[in-house]
Amino acid sequence: MNEQNKASCDVILRSLSDYVDKTLSAELCQMIESHLAECPDCQVVVDTLQRTVYLYHRTAAEITVPDDVRQRLFRRLDLSDFLKK
Repeated sequence: MNEQNKASCDVILRSLSDYVDKTLSAELCQMIESHLAECPDCQVVVDTLQRTVYLYHRTAAEITVPDDVRQRLFRRLDLSDFLKK
């Protein structure tokens, strides 16, 4: 991966939540979508997050997650490891 691609991936990961929530500027969304069209790794991350959010909203009222499971999940979803690459 070259430095320009890595920089673009870093922007994606830092903006991921806002992008999925559709709270970013149109300009930044366009930049992210252009990057996603060329970066299958980032596309997988975005697709996975979108699916996770969808499933959470769909099942949140139906399922009670034990506190220890919730804590492990939150630790596992920490994206800071991706930003260090």
